[in-house]
Amino acid sequence: MRVIVLMNRAAGTAGGEGVSAATVEAAFRAAGVDATVETLEGDAMKTRARAALGKGGDAIDAVVAGGGDGSISCVAGVVAGTPTPLGVLPLGTLNHFAKDLGIPADLEGAVRTIAAGHVRALDIGEVNGETFINTSSLGFYPPVVQERDRQRKHLGRGKWTAALSALVKVLPKVHALRLAITVDGQTLHRTTRLVFVGNNEYRMSLFTQGERKGVDSGLLYLYLVKRPSRLLLLRLALRALFSDAGSTEDFESFCVPCFTIENRSKKERKILVFLDGEVKSLVPPLLYRVRARDLLVLAPEPPPGPS
Repeated sequence: MRVIVLMNRAAGTAGGEGVSAATVEAAFRAAGVDATVETLEGDAMKTRARAALGKGGDAIDAVVAGGGDGSISCVAGVVAGTPTPLGVLPLGTLNHFAKDLGIPADLEGAVRTIAAGHVRALDIGEVNGETFINTSSLGFYPPVVQERDRQRKHLGRGKWTAALSALVKVLPKVHALRLAITVDGQTLHRTTRLVFVGNNEYRMSLFTQGERKGVDSGLLYLYLVKRPSRLLLLRLALRALFSDAGSTEDFESFCVPCFTIENRSKKERKILVFLDGEVKSLVPPLLYRVRARDLLVLAPEPPPGPS
């Protein structure tokens, strides 16, 4: 088995717990896998993945992404739709995607999973050509992520400290979105501060964030906060500490393979969109769709369902 491993130089585990290109290469060698390991900046991972796939033929058996969910998603978007599977080394802080698939958090366990060669066909979400493996959102959250990342980079704050500070700073200032959402053949006019889109069904709980009932239903789960109240957002955040906030009457929800979001406000032509840890500025209409089982991933076999 031959693989190319693309590691994000800034990944949480890689930067803090002694995971280097040499240790990763040694782990693959011990598992009987011929691995070429490269450590790259985040943006370069996508370019390198495209180049690896562009060689064609049987040059490699898998493209392995090492990093957090943003890095995994970046490479997954390149691999999706091809016959080459994605391998996952969960080297980030939260690693939701790996947890959902039952991929071990330790390096040796993740490498053994890749070496086992079991391929699963999973769904991947897409909006205006940008892909996501976990979640996407609009409203107050994308600017909070931007401010969080700014504080981490320029002020040296930890992820959670920066996130809390960013929430306190951004939430009082962010405007509600006036949207026209076409779903299930009808167009809904809504004013909201949060739109959450899950690739398959999510529990919206902070202590179980990333947990999904499945990864191949062929459906996106769309959640809208019904009222544009900042106080409601804080209440929902507190509820999410202890239970599934998405099950409350404060959310309007749909499960569909596709839908469209148009911006009814003429002041801002673009909308900030959160995608698996990254924030993009996209021009509406936002065309969301699920690409059912279009991503091949090396992962453990799922547990058997109820008989």
